[in-house]
Amino acid sequence: MRNIITACMTIIFLFIITFIILNIYKWKVDSYHTKEQITEIKKIIDNPIKKKFIDLDNLSKKNKDTLGYIIVNNTNINYPFVKTDNNDYYLDHSFNKKKNDAGWIFMDYRNNINDKNIILYGHDRKDNTMFGTLKYTLKKDWQKDKANHIITLFISNEKRLYQVFSTYTIKTENYYITTDFKKNSFSKFIKTIKNRSNYNYDVEVNENDNILTLSSCYTEKEKVVLHAKLLK
Repeated sequence: MRNIITACMTIIFLFIITFIILNIYKWKVDSYHTKEQITEIKKIIDNPIKKKFIDLDNLSKKNKDTLGYIIVNNTNINYPFVKTDNNDYYLDHSFNKKKNDAGWIFMDYRNNINDKNIILYGHDRKDNTMFGTLKYTLKKDWQKDKANHIITLFISNEKRLYQVFSTYTIKTENYYITTDFKKNSFSKFIKTIKNRSNYNYDVEVNENDNILTLSSCYTEKEKVVLHAKLLK
């Protein structure tokens, strides 16, 4: 009986070890292919940070779901973003639409480009790809540098600038990703998400503004969130 128990424990141990090794291998493979995609995109765009305009047509040839391009200063967030008819597909598909648990940056399927609250999602990758560096925006050094407060979006053949007014972590919820606002509800929404910020950006926001929301995982039960308003 003792030998049987020992054999069973050994089998279970080997199964667990094998499972862990396979998951680590898959993570590394997904990471490798994600970085390949990023390198290819950078070649197509050619230094997007310095560009006054990004022609999205060349990216659309690679992926017809391409909707725009986002740059967040002093993070690794420098990618095209996509949109499809659900919020599930790009959780485990890359820009080239191949299966990849790193996913890609995508806009909420409920959004239109002129909505009051445009929402972009991305995974918190430990290799700092996708929204893996969104948590940098929680650091005081990042927050104190005003150059970081302007987020650039190239969307629908125009360049948009958004000014950050709130950054925080919060337990997973649906309130901050509201897209449909009834009369006067947007004013309350703005006040709520601004008061959540862990840093005072000293930016006025009101019901006439349109905002951008970036969302990613922070822990298993928390999200890291950034809000910025569109500059007219």
